Amino acid sequence: MNQIKPLNWAPKPGIGFTVVRREDGGMTLTFTDLSDATLNEWRDFAMEHLLGVDRRTRNLYDIRAVKTVPEKAIRMAVEANSDQSARNIRVAVVLAEENVAESIREVAALALPTAASAMKIFTDIAEAEEWLARPLDQIP
Repeated sequence: MNQIKPLNWAPKPGIGFTVVRREDGGMTLTFTDLSDATLNEWRDFAMEHLLGVDRRTRNLYDIRAVKTVPEKAIRMAVEANSDQSARNIRVAVVLAEENVAESIREVAALALPTAASAMKIFTDIAEAEEWLARPLDQIP
């Protein structure tokens, strides 16, 4: 049986995301804001976890509570997604509205040639979970 990796995360005042370990060993990150403080904290957290990725994993980013996603946030996510340490990660991003999802797809498409992880954007959390549940040897 695989031992689940420690999360190494604790909530901080003024930071607009929470993290829980998924049953499959991945993480679910739930965002309530995308302020500079939140983005910087997330980037530090994400990069630290990328360094320790030692097996295929699934992460869910639930951003449904955020009405607008600044381009800065998209670019930071693209940067993290382009790191070669992300090659074993499947990422589902869930947004509340299709127009927000489409704007993110447009910006993210510019980085597709350098993307390391398999990433897909959804507006339905059940569809995101279904995609994440596919066998990891079927990435993307």
